[in-house]
Amino acid sequence: MANTSVAVDSSGVDWKKLGFLFLGLFLFAVVYWSPGWPDAVDPMGKHFVLTREAKAALAVFLLAGTWWVFEVVPIGVTSLAIGVLQALFLIRPAKIAFTDFTVPSVFFIFASLMIGLVFTKTGLTKRLAYKMLMIVGERTSMIMLGCFVVTAALTHIMAHTAVAATIYPLLVSIYAMYGEGDARTKFGKALFMGMAYVAGAGSIITLLGAARGAVALGFFKEIMNQDISFFQLTYYMFPIGWLMTFALWGFFMIFMKPEKDRIPGLRDRARRLNDELGGLTSKEILAAVIVGGCILVMCLQNFLPALQAINKTGIILISTILFFVTGLLSVEDLEDVPWNIILLFGGAMSIGNCLWETGAANWLAVNWLLMFQKANWFIFVMSITFFVMVMTNFIMNVAAIAISLPVALVIAPYLGVAGEVILFASLVAAGMPFLLLVGAAPNAIAYDSKQFTPGEFFLYGIPASILLMIVTGFAVFILWPLMGMPVTLN
Repeated sequence: MANTSVAVDSSGVDWKKLGFLFLGLFLFAVVYWSPGWPDAVDPMGKHFVLTREAKAALAVFLLAGTWWVFEVVPIGVTSLAIGVLQALFLIRPAKIAFTDFTVPSVFFIFASLMIGLVFTKTGLTKRLAYKMLMIVGERTSMIMLGCFVVTAALTHIMAHTAVAATIYPLLVSIYAMYGEGDARTKFGKALFMGMAYVAGAGSIITLLGAARGAVALGFFKEIMNQDISFFQLTYYMFPIGWLMTFALWGFFMIFMKPEKDRIPGLRDRARRLNDELGGLTSKEILAAVIVGGCILVMCLQNFLPALQAINKTGIILISTILFFVTGLLSVEDLEDVPWNIILLFGGAMSIGNCLWETGAANWLAVNWLLMFQKANWFIFVMSITFFVMVMTNFIMNVAAIAISLPVALVIAPYLGVAGEVILFASLVAAGMPFLLLVGAAPNAIAYDSKQFTPGEFFLYGIPASILLMIVTGFAVFILWPLMGMPVTLN
């Protein structure tokens, strides 16, 4: 893969970075000041007008995407630019644009990062890392596979954001034993990027892995008047989630094969360091009880109606409060919070809501899907999958599902396509945004390792996304029909 680092000349000017900065501004200007664009018209004859605000939202969308990929300024600063542009160009009121930076989802990410921080400070992370290395041994390929399997498995019972925040410090401890210090290596790239990718793959398997599943099933129930159960979702998603987990391991072993085949003496070293830690300390036990309690309540929400009205963010933030109440964390620890990542997701929420509320997202979805309204059923399903995959890299996966699923389910009967296959294919794609850091919280958490640039993440994400489309195509055409899923209408 090409290196996206920029060259600095003798005058100290980063010409590539400057070029991409102006490219983003140029794209914004061209779209914003261009003449009005035609309406999108769905199969029912409904018109979707691209208003001035909606076209401006697309302009901000292009600028932010360019700046994020090439990191012309810190990714958190690009997020601030999203809010500023909405306010200056009267796209949305400033109060609304900047309020998106403090929505519950952003605080959920903050709380998840605090869990990772307390696990590191108490020593739980090192203990877990040493235990894992004692099991998987010295081969770097097996270390990577072990990390991927643990990550995917945890997403079956807890949100993938919380899993990424919990696993991240463990990976930091494991990478420290690789012996290359803070230097960027292929092993480091594969370990951290792979964690982000696999967290997405595992999260599609149950409703506990992410909110997108419950939202999609709600849309499906409303439009198709048909229920999809918790276990029915898991039945169809389990083979795909784990197939992607192992396929991604193979992908990273090909594209980012570790420089070292093994780390000699690692198992003995891990065993010795684990023995030096001694028994569990009171702080480790307290941290585990607090986090475990919050995770248990969030899991029970899916089964106990009395808990369903409580927002997950409120539950997970209880852990943050208790960390400070019990003295596990102090005010000085707030200086270690990666605020750049928090701002990144604030900006992602802001641009996602901007595209949604101005109608730009609906306009894009209708125009895209109408190009395939007379296509072969398989091409139509894959076109929906591709659209969701691309959009979920820029806006919330929940929003990507919300704008594409209703239109797709209206067109589907005309092509003899069953609604179930559209639902599940969309959920697979929505769970694995491999191109941009803003696509999912695990992507941004992995970026905090400084093992890769946003540009590298994008470039490696292209073949990974192609792999995702191939696996989804296999599921749609072969696997799911064999498992009994209705794919075409009689």
